[in-house]
Amino acid sequence: MEDGKKRVLVIEDEVSISDIIRFNLTKEGYDVVTAYDGRDGLEKALSQSPDLILLDIMLPYMDGFEVCRRVREKSSVPIIMLTAKEEEVDKVLGLELGADDYITKPFGMRELVARIKSNLRRTDMIFPAGSEKADEIRSFGSLELDLGRYEVRKNGVALDLTLREFELLKYLAEREGRVFSREQLLTEVWGYEYFGDIRTVDVTVRRLREKLEDDSSDPKYILTKRGIGYYFQRPAEN
Repeated sequence: MEDGKKRVLVIEDEVSISDIIRFNLTKEGYDVVTAYDGRDGLEKALSQSPDLILLDIMLPYMDGFEVCRRVREKSSVPIIMLTAKEEEVDKVLGLELGADDYITKPFGMRELVARIKSNLRRTDMIFPAGSEKADEIRSFGSLELDLGRYEVRKNGVALDLTLREFELLKYLAEREGRVFSREQLLTEVWGYEYFGDIRTVDVTVRRLREKLEDDSSDPKYILTKRGIGYYFQRPAEN
């Protein structure tokens, strides 16, 4: 990227909101690309190599959910969904489709910038510029975490995890048996010390269970400590 600037793609059909976001992010030193409908947004997401995408849900021609789904087929770029709705189903669906987080309109620019910085910082930590991470595999019973490939295998079969799901599983598995509150996980895995909805953690845990467990209603790997939070344990061998 020219001058080392991070590129943020803003897919938002309300021009006034898009302009405000662009002005503030440019002032923060980001290279900002805009799109005002889903089709154009998807094309720019795949051709402009953004470092992060701000994605509105209600868009002309193609809604944000479909854009998110199609981007995730090609890229693990961080996606923060923008929504004017308070309905839980919309937020959960975005996360289920692979979004990293959501923020509800109206939002403050301080909060939005903090979330953008947090997601970009996490990505830089995971994929440092110019580095090649040596293969390192950690085994937890039938699970293997391949840290070099950012891949999880169960009984030798690769699981389709998002980057955030991988990071959450890695964090818990490396601290096997320790219980973490949702707030702690938001801070350590998402990097949100002051912002963030703890339901984001619950949805991500649920997605992980559906992919990891033989029966997600009776989990063996990621367990709940009632009233406190979550912890990882490897199932006892038969």
